[in-house]
Amino acid sequence: MNKDYIVVIGGGLAGSEAALQIAKRNIKVKLYEMKPVKFSPAHSNSNFAEIVCSNSFKSNLLTNACGLLKEELRMLDSFLIKTADKVQVPAGQALAVDRDEFAEEITRLIENEPNIEVIKQEVVSKYDESIDYKDRVYFEDLIEDNIVIIATGPLTSDSLSIGIKHLTGDDSLYFFDAASPIIEKNSIDFDIAFYGNRYDEEKKKDESMEDWKNRLNGQEKSYINLPMNKEEYEFFVNELINAEVVTLHNFEKKEIFEGCMPVEIMAKRGIDTLRFGPLKPIGFDDPRIGRRPYAVVQLRQDNKEALLYNMVGFQTNLKFAEQKRVFSLIPGLKNANFVKYGVMHRNTFINSTKLLNNTYSMKNQPNIFFAGQITGVEGYVESISSGMAASLNAIGLVKSNVQVIFDEETMIGSLAKYISTPNENFQPMNANFGILKELDESIKDKKQKYTKLSERSLNKIRNIKKVVDKELT
Repeated sequence: MNKDYIVVIGGGLAGSEAALQIAKRNIKVKLYEMKPVKFSPAHSNSNFAEIVCSNSFKSNLLTNACGLLKEELRMLDSFLIKTADKVQVPAGQALAVDRDEFAEEITRLIENEPNIEVIKQEVVSKYDESIDYKDRVYFEDLIEDNIVIIATGPLTSDSLSIGIKHLTGDDSLYFFDAASPIIEKNSIDFDIAFYGNRYDEEKKKDESMEDWKNRLNGQEKSYINLPMNKEEYEFFVNELINAEVVTLHNFEKKEIFEGCMPVEIMAKRGIDTLRFGPLKPIGFDDPRIGRRPYAVVQLRQDNKEALLYNMVGFQTNLKFAEQKRVFSLIPGLKNANFVKYGVMHRNTFINSTKLLNNTYSMKNQPNIFFAGQITGVEGYVESISSGMAASLNAIGLVKSNVQVIFDEETMIGSLAKYISTPNENFQPMNANFGILKELDESIKDKKQKYTKLSERSLNKIRNIKKVVDKELT
């Protein structure tokens, strides 16, 4: 096996983290990225670690599963989480980033790293009969005698998907992912809209209207709220469910992943579905009337300058013209300028439960690793964690055949266990406390329980980091 360098295929979140972790330990990396030679349907610029959906990395609280996962990665010196912290924009208790600045900073780190050789070329398969075979980089050649991390993401190119199918001997699985529209803040009507985070906006019983409105004006401006009355809400839902959608190809007509349900599909499940979901009014009062509205649409800050806001929970497959028409019916968005419309695209993942170990290496070919959403971990931070785990174990093969096993009492380890444990109904999974090993004691209070789980997990990570620093330096 060649140990002169490690091959990383894909420069997304997982691949970027993996490449930087390997290079940090003075091991050469050959990083293959098809952009800008070829773009996936969802990508639009040539930078590494491009974010194409929400700009939120979710909660920073340790009583939140993704918050715990981020803290684990911080303790392990994750390059991507450190960069996200550096370029964050206000988002209440969540970690949200300026997506352009984030990708630019990761690109600078990679291009300035002397141990990383960037090869901007599409990796294709010899089994793809549709390609021109001249001057190509072949997947089959890369995996023959190298240590390889495949981090090609949920939008793996068709040709490489063919190669992965031949490698795994298993059909790929598919689910849908959808991105929400982004709106220019200056086009929002603030005679209707108001700033504020949920549960900070309800009027206190002993508070005057004037004092309450002054308090609202002083709120952190990471969220903009658009209140709706019953008539406005029901009219909007009716137009939404009858709006024209993009015609799906046959290969796309499969079950939609619940974690990223298009808003129009959600609305068709019942008139009140949105009002009990992303448009729930709990925690808000409408400043115009001084009481809770019937429904609330939230917009979350999308860039550092707070000029752009994305529509929370509004992943969609509506045609662009229909998005403009229907979403403009929301109070406050009558004259909204949509700088980016929502899109829906195919996502691919392998059946990791049959193919991978909890180190993200293949069970029958331990020199080949997978990382990112192609493994069935779902979400930005989850993808970064898989890139971290895969890279540390790839480094272990080079150094001294050391395995870095993350305990199932950690969130990183729980995700690794989930994707590597046999499961006939395997579906992509976000970080959640339900996959962590239970505590020895029974604690009924949820917040207290999650605090205990987080404390236990971070203690485990401290011990793992000592091993990593000693064995892989």
